[in-house]
Amino acid sequence: MSAADTLLHKGGGLQVVVGLGQSGLSVATYLAEQGYRVAVTDANAAPTLAEQLPAAVTIRQFGMIDSDLLQHAARIVISPGISLKTEAVAAARRAHIPVVSDIQLFCEACTVPIVAITGSNAKSTVTSLVGQMAADAGINVGVGGNIGIPALRLLQDEAMELAVLELSSFQLETVTNLGAQVATVLNMSPDHLDRHGDMLGYHQAKHRIFQGAKSVVINREDALTRPLVADNLPRISTGIHAPDKGQYGLITDPDGQIYIARGTERLLSADKLPIKGRHNLLNAQSALALGELAGLPLDSMLDTLQQFSGLPHRCQYIATHDGIDYFDDSKGTNVGSTIAAIEGLGSVYAAKDGKLLLILGGQGKGQEFGELVPYINKYVSQVLLIGADSELIATHLKAADISDDVAVHQCQTLEGVFALIGQVTTSSLSQVQAVLLSPACASFDQFSGYAARGARFSELVEDRMQATG
Repeated sequence: MSAADTLLHKGGGLQVVVGLGQSGLSVATYLAEQGYRVAVTDANAAPTLAEQLPAAVTIRQFGMIDSDLLQHAARIVISPGISLKTEAVAAARRAHIPVVSDIQLFCEACTVPIVAITGSNAKSTVTSLVGQMAADAGINVGVGGNIGIPALRLLQDEAMELAVLELSSFQLETVTNLGAQVATVLNMSPDHLDRHGDMLGYHQAKHRIFQGAKSVVINREDALTRPLVADNLPRISTGIHAPDKGQYGLITDPDGQIYIARGTERLLSADKLPIKGRHNLLNAQSALALGELAGLPLDSMLDTLQQFSGLPHRCQYIATHDGIDYFDDSKGTNVGSTIAAIEGLGSVYAAKDGKLLLILGGQGKGQEFGELVPYINKYVSQVLLIGADSELIATHLKAADISDDVAVHQCQTLEGVFALIGQVTTSSLSQVQAVLLSPACASFDQFSGYAARGARFSELVEDRMQATG
């Protein structure tokens, strides 16, 4: 008798978890603890987390996503990595079986205010920063979602006073009426179009974060971040120009000193922030605005900003060798993120008549890499390409009129990059003052993930330092 046949004799109410990664495991565990009948299905024949499933979860269909099993579900909880277009899932939706994410379960159970953060780029940095601001202010805060700790695990802390969630478009596409205390879309640039189909689909998924929100933060520089919600909702904006009253922005003094400001009040000079680049000044503003609408004290938040050194693999300073700074932005897995890194760091070195050496490449995810060219032409003198789509990227850059002053090299691997770095950085014409790994691509063609790619980059920097003294 098949699993589905067995279910026919057990009655309804079955919760089927699709995908057994960390979020799937957290869902199965949570639902079992709530007393639901739970089944799990995964395309992997031997999911590594299967042994951690509660004993109560006896229906485990591995090796394929079991369409028959899904047809007998009262509700399906889908993991972010599984597309809604997967045939078994699509068939269940056509049968009007509810399909939700772990975030939907979380928001239905959560009794504390939620700070909800999404965007094409910087969401991990801003989520971590807001979480640190809350903790430093003495608030028992839970930080999770797409950032690493599954949201449902945060509910285990019954004393939690505030939840700060990083949310991906994959998580949001199955969320309804999140009801956040404050929500934001930090920025919008093409990403995951292979999953969402086009920018409209991606935009619609992201903007589900605003459903039921009590207040919002918007980016004045990006019209796609503005929610179609009631104008009478409290809202704060951020931007790179001088702000209006009650808003956040940047004020530049005649001597060139830049300040984060709220209205006309200078709050903090840019040189007091450990995280560098104009994109990080926007991230700092976003965190301040989110914190303000969540009720965090301003003085405490400013103290946190002066201590926050950023996240691993996110424009992370690695070392300086032979007068050249090395930065690991391996978490830059889309074009928009890499533009932010090039512009943010490039402007710092341009002030010293320096240029960047940019390492690009991996799995391109259907993006248009020509969008990088205006920023490369302005801030970069050397582009070193790696990964499966390196030839495609080179074609895009050429078609978008990359400058003749920018040298493009095919290196295939990071090891190939470092075999060439010495030659191209010592050239009198290169002007290279910083090496930036910001691939604008996924890493799975050569690595287990962006963290492994960044770790290998750091190892090769260390090897170079030792080899050349």
